[in-house]
Amino acid sequence: MPRRIIIDCDPGIDDSVALSMALYNKAFDVVAVTAVEGNVPAEMATVNVQTVIEQLDPPRLPRIGAATSNDNPDYRDACFIHGGDGLGEVGFVTVDHHQRHASEKIICDEVRAAPGEIDIVCLGPLTNVARAIQRDPHFIENVGQIVMMGGSFNGIGNITQTAEFNIHCDPESAREVFHAPVKKTLIPLDITSQVQFSLSLIGSLPPESNVIGRFLHQVVPYLFRSYHQQLGLETIQIHDAIALLQLLEPDLFELESRTADVEIKGELTRGMTIFEKRRGRNAPHNLEVARLVDVSAARQAVLRYLNI
Repeated sequence: MPRRIIIDCDPGIDDSVALSMALYNKAFDVVAVTAVEGNVPAEMATVNVQTVIEQLDPPRLPRIGAATSNDNPDYRDACFIHGGDGLGEVGFVTVDHHQRHASEKIICDEVRAAPGEIDIVCLGPLTNVARAIQRDPHFIENVGQIVMMGGSFNGIGNITQTAEFNIHCDPESAREVFHAPVKKTLIPLDITSQVQFSLSLIGSLPPESNVIGRFLHQVVPYLFRSYHQQLGLETIQIHDAIALLQLLEPDLFELESRTADVEIKGELTRGMTIFEKRRGRNAPHNLEVARLVDVSAARQAVLRYLNI
């Protein structure tokens, strides 16, 4: 029985790789792909979700949710990594321009229609899930589990010295989701960034005669260029693919139950994820966080799932 999931994402090239892994995978029934403002602004995120789905042309078309802007005055996008259009400046033309329902409505509708059966994979900021919690008083009891790419267990950020990008985009929403009494798994930056991909990744992608390969060969090279030009790195990190991988290959990850929170006020620490690490404290745990990953096996697994 395929696992029924909603992928909430902000494409973004690494989101696109994760979608390429998921939409043809028989382990998943992707009932919806919902856009969220993050790597790119809200309207662009919605267009990019549509674009990726059109380019991949999966056998079952998921519902699509439209992103709306968050209320964070500190929000800034990551187009400097993903390109001015978020998808490597290839110049994709999107055919379908239908008016879409808001992402949080799609999430609530799908979860309400199948209580306990829908898991949500959050590859971007947690804006939509927080809004779903606010919108539907029964959402928390009806949703399955929430898997999130975000935060940093070791306190080292990427968008600031202390904050990881997804959480920093909307710290208030992240805090609300962290506090929600629902099963949650966090795949933090200090796990996803361990799995590095060298330029040899290009040669390991599906062939361009394949629909997934044709799409990825257009967008992934841009990520190598931007990592080199913007970050001075010769390897790339595909954060969202590693987060999705936790659902497919849970044995590659070691999880710990922890008490976690999000700083929403600090001048230097806004968006930082805070974990109770003191000995002898009995604060109730509110999520599981990945602490270890089998780096080599994870890298191989991503390639394997792209080539199925």
